Amino acid sequence: MKSILITFDQAHYEDIVATLDRLECNGFTYLEHVMGQGSNGGEPHFGSHAWPSMNSAIITIVEDVMVDEVLGELKKIDLYRPQLGLRAFVWNIEKGI
Repeated sequence: MKSILITFDQAHYEDIVATLDRLECNGFTYLEHVMGQGSNGGEPHFGSHAWPSMNSAIITIVEDVMVDEVLGELKKIDLYRPQLGLRAFVWNIEKGI
């Protein structure tokens, strides 16, 4: 099993949830307000007067064989609106209950 952490501008939410649903990634945790700044020249997302936009994050656990498909679909979303920002990171899941 793998964990995929998806961080994204809040404007991507509906597209990401629809993608996860279409790929039958039924379980996820949604973190609505996430502040941060991309390391590749991304603008800050701090929810402040100076930097009003906000990020969100979704964590989902998938079978190993699904990782490339999920990342490929997320990449399409990012390429469609690259100025918003979307990143995804994968970790091994060792145990769970």
